[in-house]
This record gives sequence, structure tokens and C-alpha cells, in this order.
Amino acid sequence: MAQDALSLRVSEISDPALLFECYNTEDIRGIERKVRGEIEQKREELRQMVGERYRDLIDAADTIGEMKQCSESVVQSIQDMQQYCHRLKQGRASVASCRVESQTPWQLKFYTMASQIKLLLEIPERIWSAMEASHYLRATQLYLMCCHLHHLLQLEATAAGLYSSVLVRFPILIRQVATTEHFRAAILLDSRALLRGRAVSDQAIAEALVSIMLLEDSSPRQALADFLLARKSSIHQLLNQPQHGAGIKSQVCSLVELLVTTLFQAYAIFYLPPEGSPRPGDEALSCGMLFSVLDNVTSTSPAAKDRRVLQEDVSTGSWLKYLPASISEFQPVLRTLAQPIQREHLQDTLQQWIDTCKEDICHGVGSLLVYVKSLKGLAAIRDAVWDLLSADSISQHWSTVCQRLLEHPLTVWEDILQQLFLQRLQVITKEETEAISVLSIQLLTSAVRDLQTQSVHSSSGAHSSHGAQYEVDVSSFLWLESPGDLLNDAGWFSVSQRGQQQHRSGLAMKTQALTPCVQNFCSSIDAKLKARLDDLQHYLPSQDVGSDSTLATVPSSADQPSSSSFNRFIDSAAVEAALRDGCLACVHHILSFIRSQLAAASPDSRPTCLSSVLFMARLSQSMGKLCPNLKHCILGKQCGFDSTAKGTPRQGKKLGKATGAAEVRPSQDKWEELKEELLGCSMEAYRIWSAALSKGLLEKFGMVLHAESAGTILATATNWEDLEIQEEAESGSSVTSNIRLPVQPTWFVQSLLFQLCVEINRVGGHALPRSTLQEFLQTCLTEVLHHYHSLTSSTDAVFPMTQNRALQFLFDLRYLSATLGSRLEELKNSRPQQDPRYQFTSKICVMGCLCTVCKHPRKLGNCNPVIL
Repeated sequence: MAQDALSLRVSEISDPALLFECYNTEDIRGIERKVRGEIEQKREELRQMVGERYRDLIDAADTIGEMKQCSESVVQSIQDMQQYCHRLKQGRASVASCRVESQTPWQLKFYTMASQIKLLLEIPERIWSAMEASHYLRATQLYLMCCHLHHLLQLEATAAGLYSSVLVRFPILIRQVATTEHFRAAILLDSRALLRGRAVSDQAIAEALVSIMLLEDSSPRQALADFLLARKSSIHQLLNQPQHGAGIKSQVCSLVELLVTTLFQAYAIFYLPPEGSPRPGDEALSCGMLFSVLDNVTSTSPAAKDRRVLQEDVSTGSWLKYLPASISEFQPVLRTLAQPIQREHLQDTLQQWIDTCKEDICHGVGSLLVYVKSLKGLAAIRDAVWDLLSADSISQHWSTVCQRLLEHPLTVWEDILQQLFLQRLQVITKEETEAISVLSIQLLTSAVRDLQTQSVHSSSGAHSSHGAQYEVDVSSFLWLESPGDLLNDAGWFSVSQRGQQQHRSGLAMKTQALTPCVQNFCSSIDAKLKARLDDLQHYLPSQDVGSDSTLATVPSSADQPSSSSFNRFIDSAAVEAALRDGCLACVHHILSFIRSQLAAASPDSRPTCLSSVLFMARLSQSMGKLCPNLKHCILGKQCGFDSTAKGTPRQGKKLGKATGAAEVRPSQDKWEELKEELLGCSMEAYRIWSAALSKGLLEKFGMVLHAESAGTILATATNWEDLEIQEEAESGSSVTSNIRLPVQPTWFVQSLLFQLCVEINRVGGHALPRSTLQEFLQTCLTEVLHHYHSLTSSTDAVFPMTQNRALQFLFDLRYLSATLGSRLEELKNSRPQQDPRYQFTSKICVMGCLCTVCKHPRKLGNCNPVIL
């Protein structure tokens, strides 16, 4: 154990408690001494390392000090050399000036020729440098100076193909002349490419246009046409870029920016205020830049002396002073007359360009928006355009520029883009709602197929899914306890305080006989509608709940449209209408499918079809309740206002009357019409179910009622009760009579009523519409009367109408009439006329009873009135 303790490493000690479990006290003390020794060893090593690093820092500081002294001495030496060279240059200049004075005219002519040749050799390099720096006006000036030098030196080839004497003596100039001929095309190409750029300054655009004018001897009108043509080409280039989802937003914003920037630059470059009117005082808005730049380049006035082509070079180069005055004072000349563009021409040209670009942009942006698949993406593009147009650099002067250039405001969004976005929004909404409709039909088809299969399995005793089983027998679902019947906090809230989640608990669904299949279908559709509604909210203004608990939409100050921006939510009504129409079309498609299924199930009404008919009835009845987002989609903002208003307490009868008299919106009418259609479809399905069920039950009832065998009659007979009746004779004595009367309906009547109760309980009779139940019971009663009427009116019956049968039938009729007829509260409201068949059948039964009791022929006058 001691050897193990000594061999133990410090890094292996993970838990000190384990030492006391594995080693004794001496071993632990040994381990402690070993640990302390290693700690001291580490400390010593750390001290040595710090000392070594400190020495390195001291050496580095010394080295830095030495480098500083060395660099200072180098700088001082360079300054001394610069001063010495400057003194030498001054002395040489004074000597050279003395020599120049003593030079002969022949030498001056030679130097002039040499300086021109030297300048001709240097100009190509200067032109390339200017073009690389995007100084195309400077390159144009140098190129025109080079052409002037060619003319002065007579470097152009003669008609006979002979070269001048200068070219013969200096052959290198032949190549130089060929090189300069390509500069014109290169400068024009690069200048036009610059015009197509979006992020180019007004000064650069103006200089590029002046370069084109000088090289092509064009007028300001032609410069305007070149500028607009270049911008149109840039628009086409943007529209033809490949589409990559998020890049569509940048493309649309680039198009809008290019359109706006073009108008601003057209104002800054070509616009001049009318003669006699004061120049615009907006410091941020400059105008007439093309003419000012052209005047600076071509002017020959003394004030333009400092703006000559070689002005900067003449002051620094010694050989440039030998150049002739036509070169040193060279200024380009525009051969055409640079007249200002008339306002009418400028306005017409810009308007035509805008109209042409509007068509191209509408077609191109419409093609781009096809790749946007959600309203959130459309809203992002719209908001990006709004942010662009709301920038201070655009919004402050947009109205002024449009009024001066076009004499009418130009709204980029409303005039060009709004209708495109709205059309794409409508297409997206239509596609999504159609997809919901297709999904709904698929779910309905699957549910109907499962229910029909379940009905076959139920008749054959086979096992099937619980969902379909609950549709066939709703009572099995109603009386099945599940954990979700009541929420955990349901007991802490009153009915008025319960939210949507409490109203959709399992127990609430059971009280309305809404089976899992109906709930799943409605939940699926509601989730899809919720996704559509959430996507739509990105395109609508945000809604904030105010202090008075009413829903309000108040645009912020940033949303107020400025001169160039727009109201982003001006088409909110059309957006909501698109979703409303799509949802209405979706529900109508579902209703059409349900009606087609009901029409297919109506002729035969087989038992296998009744479960699907009931499913569609419950679905149509509950879709408006279980799909709250359907109501939100149709009502729009009004739904939010109504839901908030419902939470406020009533404040008296006057407020209630005022609210009731409020104007009903068209969306509310559409919602009410849709609810009526859903209810009508549900009632039609219930009517088919009740007709089929009553037909099946009463066919069996009629077969038993019309049975012509004695055994069947005896089998359906019931026990009668003996009643004792005491009467007073004429002599005053008491007469006692014993009669036997039926006290319960016939067995087949009881079986009929029992089957009715079973079938109604099977489909959740407590949730059936009251009108459906009344119509069902009335149909049953009518069919029962029909069977009794046919029985009593039959003359070829096998068995005669005996007293017992007549009394029993009379009792059955009154019992059925009391059971299946209208209730007392209904009788108070209306007094329906009794069925003539009931009166006739009762009369026949009463006549059979009386005539049998009195043992006389069937005459009412001889009957004992006591039994009546």
C-alpha cells in the first residue's frame, strides 16, 4: 500500500475523498508531502521563466531605442540631400535661362519640334492613365490635343500614300499614330458604359456626356438621347439577370433606384431654368451641369486660362515651355452649337422614356415576381422599395424635380409596381386556397371511404379504427373518458372568462357531438388557414390594442407618405378581399363535393352510407365553429374588432341599440351567407339521414302490423288490466261493472320507439338540431298513421277487427301521437291541424270497440257510452 501511495501522481487525484478510502493516514501524509514538493518545484520553475522573459523584454526595449535613433539619422540625411538638390536645381535654372537668351532662332525651332514629338510620345500613356482613373473627359482632351499635334506636325498620310518628312526621320511616330487612332473608340465605349452605372456621380455623368459630345460633335439633345438610351439598356440588363429568390428584392430595388436616379441626374445635367427666372435656390439641387462642364472645357476666355489641358504640366516641366502657343493653350472646340434644351422637348423626351421603361419594367418585374411564393416575400420587397423611396436624399426634392421636369407628380409605386404586386398577391392567394381546397377534398374522400369501410366491418364484426368507429357510433365516443376532457385550470375560470382553448376542450366537443374525425378535419383546415392568415399579416398594417381595449390601426409617422414614398397599406382592402374570395371559393368547393356525395347517397340511402352522411352533416354544421381562422379570413380586421368588443361589458340599453344599429359591412354579409350555406348543407344531410332511418324502421313496423298469421298477432299482444266501474242505476242502487283495457302499447310499437331511441342516441341526439328532430319524429308519426290507415281501411283482411285489436290499436295510436307529436310549449305557440288519417283511424277503432262491447251491429247509437 505504501508503494502504491508513493507511485501515485498528482494528476491522478480526482477526488480527495477516495484517498481516505484507499490509503491509511501515513500514506496520505506522504502523498501530501509529495504534492507540496511538486507545488514548490512549479513555483521555482515559474520564477525562472518570468526572469528569462523579463530579460528578453529589456533587450527588445534597447533594440527599439537603437532603431529609433537610426531612423532619425536617416531622415535627417534625406532632408539634407533634398536641400542640396534644390540648390543645384536653382543654379542650373539660372544658367539655362542665360543660355536660352543666347540661343538662335534655328535652335528654338528645333526645340519646338522636339518638345512636340516628346509630347506626342507621352500622350498615349497619359490617356491610358486617365481612362484607368475613369477621367474620360481628361482622356478626351488629351486625345483631341494629340489629333491637333498630328495636324501641326503634318503626320497624316498624303493622298499618294507618302509620309511627311518628320515620319521619315522618326519612324517610331508611325506606330504612335496608329496607336492613337484606337483611343476614340475606347473612350466612347467606356464613357457609354459609365452612363449605365447606378452609383455614378452627377459630375462624372456630365463629363462622360461632354466627352461623347466632343468626340462625335453631337448636340445636347443627342447627349440626352444617349443618356436615356444607356439607362434603358441598364434597365434591360437588370431585368435579364438570373433569379435567385432573395436577389429579386435587390433587382426590384435596383430598378426603382435607377429610375429615380435617372430623373435626378436628368435634372442636374440637362435642366436649365427659364430665361428671366431666378436660378433655383436649392443648394442640394444643382442643374445645367452639362453646359457648365462644356463651357469650362471649351471656353477661350481669359478666365478659363487656368483650366487649359497642359496648364499643370507647363509649370512643372522644363521642356514644355518650348511648345507653341496653340499646344500649350489648347482647348477643345465643339463644332456644333450647344444650345440649351427646350423645356417642352426635355419634358416630352423624358415622358416617352418613362412610358417605355414602364412597359419594360411591368413586363420584367411581373416575370420576376413569379419566383416569389409567399406574401411575406412580397411584403419584404415592397417595404424595401418604401425604405428606398423614403430616404431623405430622395424624398426631400422628388416633388420639385418631377414638377420641373414633367410638370406633374410621378409616383413610382402607384403608377408602376402596385398593380403588379397586387396581381401576384391575388395569384398566390388563389393558388394557396386552391391547394387547401384540394387537400380538403382529399381528406373528405379518405374519411368517407374509411367510414364506408367501417360500416361494412361493423356489420361483419371485424375490427377497425377507433376514429371511424366513433363516427358510426357516436355514443361510444361520448361516454369514453379521456385525459383531455377537462383542462387542468378549467375550475378556476367562469364560463364568461374561458378562452377559445377552454371552449375546445374534450368535454365541450362531446357536448356538441363533434367526433375526432370532424375535429381532425377542421383542425387541419384551420391550421392551413392560419398559415395563410399569418402570411397575409406581413402585407397588412400591424394592429395594436389600445387602452380602451379596442383594436385600432394607427400608422406611425414613418408610414406617412412623403413626396416620393407611398402609403404601403393603401390596398389593404383589396388584399383582404383576395383572401376572402379565395376562402369563400375553397368552402364552396368543399360544399359542392359534400352535396355531390349527398346526391350520390340520397337515392338508396344504404346503411353503409348513413355514417358518411352524418359525418358530412356534422362537418358542415361545425366548420364555422371549429375553424375560427375561416371567420378571420373572411371578416378581416372587423373580426379582430368584434372579438375585442365582445370582451367589454354591456354599458346599458342605449349603447346596445347603437351597436345593433351599426352599419353591417359586406364581409359580414358574406360570412352570414356562408354560415347559412353550411347550415343548409348540414340540414340537407340530416334530412337524408332521417328519411333513410325512418324508412328502414317503419318498413319493419309495417310488416309486423300487417301480419296475417294468428301466431304473430298473439306474439305481439300485451297484458291488459282489469278496471272496476261503479254506476248508479235509476232505482238508486249501485251497479258495478268490470272491464279490461290495454295499459301498454303493443310490442312492435315499443320496439319501434326503442329503436328510435337507440338510433338517435347512437348519433348524439342531444346535439342534433331541434328542427331535424322534430321533422324526424313527424315523419315517423306520419308513416305510422299511414300504416294504421291502410290497415283499418283494408276490406280484404284475413282477420276481422275484433274488440281487443281495436282497443289496442286505439291505445297505440294515442300513445304514439303523444310520444312522437309536438310538445306542450309548441302547441301553445301554434295549433296544428290534426291529420285526417289519424281522425279516421281513431274513429274506425272506436267503432270496432263499441260495437264489440254492446254485442250489436256496428251502429253508434246502440253503443254503451261509458267506455267512451
